Amino acid sequence: MRITNNMLINNMVYNLNQNLKYLEKLQYQKATGKKFRVPSDDPIGASKSLKFNTDVSKLKQYERNAKDAYSWMTDTEAALGEIGSVLHRAKELTVDAANGTKDPEDLLKIKEEINELKDHLIQIGNTTYAGRHIFSGYKTDKPLLDEEGNYNIELNMDEIFEYNVGVSERVYVNIIGAKVFGV
Repeated sequence: MRITNNMLINNMVYNLNQNLKYLEKLQYQKATGKKFRVPSDDPIGASKSLKFNTDVSKLKQYERNAKDAYSWMTDTEAALGEIGSVLHRAKELTVDAANGTKDPEDLLKIKEEINELKDHLIQIGNTTYAGRHIFSGYKTDKPLLDEEGNYNIELNMDEIFEYNVGVSERVYVNIIGAKVFGV
């Protein structure tokens, strides 16, 4: 077979076009930071990219969950510490009142302070984090206690919130109020 000038020119033009297409593809990749325009450019790469994006989304959600869980647990810990302080003060008052040396006026003041402590405990029992009651288990839309200190939720419920903070990692973020305040 004889190779004509036209064949050489056509071959050269074809190769130039191929190189221009490749150059255009590289310029697009450099300009956009994307390896391909459509999935058909690289089906395996597109599949890997989608999986990677899904994994990144999951990791970001785990991070948000961990931050939210940490904040929730910090508020719960602060509330539990405050409960301990209130109960310690109530114990001091009852021991002081029980020693038999207080006159009726002092006992009345102690009673008033204990009633204030009770109200404060009710307030702590209804503590919220981000609008959710931390001692109400799953029923975070309801306060744990009413104004008199009676439970607003069913006491036999022991479900508590848990957050996914990893692929198979969960952390519990709240406590059932009945376990803290007793039945």
